[in-house]
Amino acid sequence: QVQLVESGGGLVQAGGSLRLCCVASGRTFSSNAMGWFRQAPGKDREFVAAIGWSAGNTLYVDSVKGRFTISRDGAKNTVYLQMNSLKPEDAAVYYCAARRNLEPGSHETEYDYWGQGNQVTVSS
Repeated sequence: QVQLVESGGGLVQAGGSLRLCCVASGRTFSSNAMGWFRQAPGKDREFVAAIGWSAGNTLYVDSVKGRFTISRDGAKNTVYLQMNSLKPEDAAVYYCAARRNLEPGSHETEYDYWGQGNQVTVSS
């Protein structure tokens, strides 16, 4: 079992930055690929970014490439999502997820554990 606790959301102006954090506990963090998903009101939850056990193995949805960066710190059992140049369309509840696999995935059905969600609001 893996427990995930997110933090770092909030309100930011368009063009600003936020960093989301997700702390994992409960089992070996390094054996889990980690992902971030988001869900805006009235929309389905969508994939944002993922990172494998190897920090160099990452995936991004096209709409955030060049603006968002996912990273992980094994010593802190933490995965981060650095979000720069935020746009109003990035506003959503962001979820951290973990999968029982070393490789990152882009589908929510590939993930086994989920955080509670963290609101990101971007004002225009």
